[in-house]
Amino acid sequence: MAQVCAICGKRPLRGHSVSHANNRTKRVFNPNLQRVRAFIDGKVVRLRVCTKCLKAGKVPKPPLPTA
Repeated sequence: MAQVCAICGKRPLRGHSVSHANNRTKRVFNPNLQRVRAFIDGKVVRLRVCTKCLKAGKVPKPPLPTA
């Protein structure tokens, strides 16, 4: 499964781990993705969304069930 946010499209970035001796090794910075339930087109679906989108309120939450 791809490490891509379903809302903003954020993807992994590549860079270097830099040691105290300034040695550089390749590494990957993955987005912090969470599986959440969202309400899209009248249906409840599960999406992988980054925490920045969750905090900003960009994910439409499903309505609460009425008992």
